[in-house]
Amino acid sequence: MPCQVGVIGSDGNISERVKILAQEMGRLIANRGMILVCGGHSGVMEAAAKGAKEEKGITVGIIPEADKRWANPFCDIVIATGIGRARNLVIVNSSDVLVAISGGPGTLSEIALALAEKKPVIVLKGSGGVSDLLAGKMIGDSKVLEAESPEEAINLVLKINKKLVT
Repeated sequence: MPCQVGVIGSDGNISERVKILAQEMGRLIANRGMILVCGGHSGVMEAAAKGAKEEKGITVGIIPEADKRWANPFCDIVIATGIGRARNLVIVNSSDVLVAISGGPGTLSEIALALAEKKPVIVLKGSGGVSDLLAGKMIGDSKVLEAESPEEAINLVLKINKKLVT
């Protein structure tokens, strides 16, 4: 079964730099034959899904609304939950590893849920938002892993996935 990588981060308008980072992350996930899981909306989620689709990858958008039409156009599979922010736990539990890029309160909740569920979290240091606030921090007995680039993040994902499979 392919590794499912959750890409989480800022919704709405994002800087060009964050958009480029998210698209590259999506491309790298697809290039490694992994499945991209995201919240299915705009911002980091849409940019990552777009990057994955550029490389013919598979994308899953888990949206808070009950209507699939709310998803961004780069989601192959849309899970319309109708459960609002509670869908963040569905994203976490559907992912083997999570990568955060920038992010605000929603991303913070996803990181907290991931750590509570013992899921590895990697943040792109230098992307802003909660990713920069939490990079390298210990939260309880879990460390928030940090990467300086999408390439470094995918290498961490590959190492973690190897441990999960063996």
